[in-house]
Amino acid sequence: MRHPIVLLCAIFACLISASALADEGMWTFDNFPTATVNQKYALHIDQSWLDRVRGASVRLTSGCSASIVTGDGLVLTNHHCVRDCAQQLSNATTDYVKDGFQVAKREDEKLCSGMQADVLAAISDVTDRVTKAASGKTGQDFVRARDAQIAAVEKESCAGKEDKFQCQVITLYQGGQYKLYTYRKYSDVRLVFAPEGMTAFFGGDPDNFNFPRYDLDCSFLRLYEDGKPAKTPDHLTWSTAPPKEGEPVFVAGNPGSTQRLLTADQLEGLRDLALPETLIQFSELRGRLIRFSAESAEHSRIANDLLFGIENSFKAFHGEEKALVDPALIATKRAADNDLKAKVAANPALAAEIGAPWTEVAKAQADYRALYLPYYMMEVRAGIGSDLFRFARVLVRAATEKSKPNGERLPAYTDSRLALLGKTLLDPQPVYPELEQVTLEYWLSKLRENLTANAPGTKAFLGKDSPEALSARLAQSKLGDPAIRKTLWDGGIAAIQASDDPMIKFVLATDAASRAVRKQYEERVSGPIDRAAQKIARARFAIYGTNVYPDATFSLRLSYGKVEGWTDTGTSVTPFTYYKGLWERATGQFPFDLAPRWQTAQAKVDPATVLDFVSDNDIIGGNSGSPVINAKGEILGAAFDGNIESLGGAFGFDDRVNRTVSVSTAAITEALRNVYGDLTLVNELQGRSH
Repeated sequence: MRHPIVLLCAIFACLISASALADEGMWTFDNFPTATVNQKYALHIDQSWLDRVRGASVRLTSGCSASIVTGDGLVLTNHHCVRDCAQQLSNATTDYVKDGFQVAKREDEKLCSGMQADVLAAISDVTDRVTKAASGKTGQDFVRARDAQIAAVEKESCAGKEDKFQCQVITLYQGGQYKLYTYRKYSDVRLVFAPEGMTAFFGGDPDNFNFPRYDLDCSFLRLYEDGKPAKTPDHLTWSTAPPKEGEPVFVAGNPGSTQRLLTADQLEGLRDLALPETLIQFSELRGRLIRFSAESAEHSRIANDLLFGIENSFKAFHGEEKALVDPALIATKRAADNDLKAKVAANPALAAEIGAPWTEVAKAQADYRALYLPYYMMEVRAGIGSDLFRFARVLVRAATEKSKPNGERLPAYTDSRLALLGKTLLDPQPVYPELEQVTLEYWLSKLRENLTANAPGTKAFLGKDSPEALSARLAQSKLGDPAIRKTLWDGGIAAIQASDDPMIKFVLATDAASRAVRKQYEERVSGPIDRAAQKIARARFAIYGTNVYPDATFSLRLSYGKVEGWTDTGTSVTPFTYYKGLWERATGQFPFDLAPRWQTAQAKVDPATVLDFVSDNDIIGGNSGSPVINAKGEILGAAFDGNIESLGGAFGFDDRVNRTVSVSTAAITEALRNVYGDLTLVNELQGRSH
């Protein structure tokens, strides 16, 4: 049976140095194990190589990664990273997600509303400053003191250059380090090219997180500055050569979140509560969206992007759950916890400094279980899938938070983050009342179900309304109009309080309840756990040293590995698929049907071109769109998935079976030239004049 079991040694691999046997780790660029990699693969990677790759790597606010591939700001990413942009640009008669997007000239490239591209320019250590600010504090006081210092660092560091830079303090090692990442930001990001949805996601959900794959999961964006294509001298060199088996490769991207450094008690909380509840909720929402989509072609179009995201997340979380229910994983993690505790106890000075943080984490689990549902239903996942609720909450909270000193605000509303928040709020984007009603009704019904009808939180949100009646009224909000949003954003609290918009009035009436449960959670759960995690991190550094990699935090990382297949229940899986296999796999029926232009393209492309390939690089969600780079700094592909076994990568890594799945640049070039006829784009990629 194939499932993402994490081997017993995987957890321990997080605790040892870069000389680990596996090609493991999502390494920060200021702590990459260059010497180890060079020795293992006989390479000559140096600081200039790292700087060039860093300068060409991109983080997208769509939750994806990307890379700059020409000097005129051309960016390669995955198709599923621009689906939201393509859907926003579509309408009832033009569907860019289904039919693809292509332009004849640069003037026709279209703005992706709400999207920002970040390129990491510098890293500096601010650990002492942040930890000292919160030293000696507990509960919510700890959270607020830490967050206030982070806000101060971010504001000071980008003062006077906010128009081009964004400063963000990144938490590493569960609070063991705080690093200031200074990003060069591009707020004008435009869509250049996207293939048809069925070409990018050939095989659909059945093939998702599997291999072999036959997906052209790629798209191109362009960075603009002052209305013109940005000049980007730091870019990767485009390769049309196929990857080779055994070739060393690197993946530069922004992995979203891993939990490899959590304690066994925390993993049990994920296994017993968070993941099961998430899977139930996503499964039910998926069912409602499928039913809605079946009602008409237009419903199918407008729900497509949200449904795609829910289905993809559901499958990923399901894989994580399968890993966690394996008793060996928790047992191995508890053994690792005990090993570290024993080493701390054997050092009296260290033991006196560290105390008993594992006990503090364990004690907080009872409050975590008690507060999880109200916190997530009323705060973290409130309004899940609803743009109207998101707009209203941002407007209401921004109006309140901006009146406070910077250090006393909620983190999302500090001065350093307001520009991006305003962009995601004010950029024009379509809103569909009928879809809004579906998502709002679902959320409100689950809130009542999970909190119970008599709970104060339920009464605060629903009053005497039913989810059906309230969602129908809220879906009539006018916040879909960007001009109305801008008026409320600029007007501040006076305009908010004077508004008669039903969603604004709803958030005004319920925000106190949301903030109250957030306060409880910080006081009883996140505060104690974050404080304890800092101590555990100090213990880990003292015992194992600093030559280890941190958990993923949607910040730039670099992994290393090689192009390599694997063995699945005794069967060898080769690392490549080829264009010829696309037509062999096509059935003419969803999800193995071909887009119209591909139905007649077989004779136009070289059947021996590598389409997709796998490598043993260590990645996780958020790495979608990451460049796969060879030792020369050439881009060979873009990562778009992992295999089924990789889904347990949230908790550990096994290089024998965990694989990164990528689309090759050779396949992209072949398609652009011979299927889409886009010689202008091909010439730009290959360094020729356009």
